[in-house]
Amino acid sequence: MIVASLLGGLAIGVASGLLIVGSGHIAGISGIFGKVLRAEWGDHAWRLAYLAGLMTPPGVLVLCAHLPAYHIAGGLWQAGLGGLAVGVGTALGNGCTSGHGVCGLANQSPRSLFATLTFLATGLLSVWVMRHLLHLGG
Repeated sequence: MIVASLLGGLAIGVASGLLIVGSGHIAGISGIFGKVLRAEWGDHAWRLAYLAGLMTPPGVLVLCAHLPAYHIAGGLWQAGLGGLAVGVGTALGNGCTSGHGVCGLANQSPRSLFATLTFLATGLLSVWVMRHLLHLGG
């Protein structure tokens, strides 16, 4: 698991670096995806190609590998609600973890440092509440 995580992190870093060096665009997924959804078609080709590149490896893995079944705790509606909350949060925060945490920190952005620290603190607090106050999870 550690090797897979390291390789995944390396792949994210390389892809983000190639995108900014090759085109000058930041690899903030919420911004890339959001502009595709809003049909801002002035420069949509690279956005669609980047999103396809993000979705292709897991799609191939699902088709070619025997993966264990998984269960969404709480149900599909809660996963959808969580996704909506993430979307609202990225809009309010002017970016997501990839935009701020990977690209913004690499560009030494103070706003991205604050956003990333906020993401981490919120994640830690959420896990603590879920495990110690609500007694959910492992």
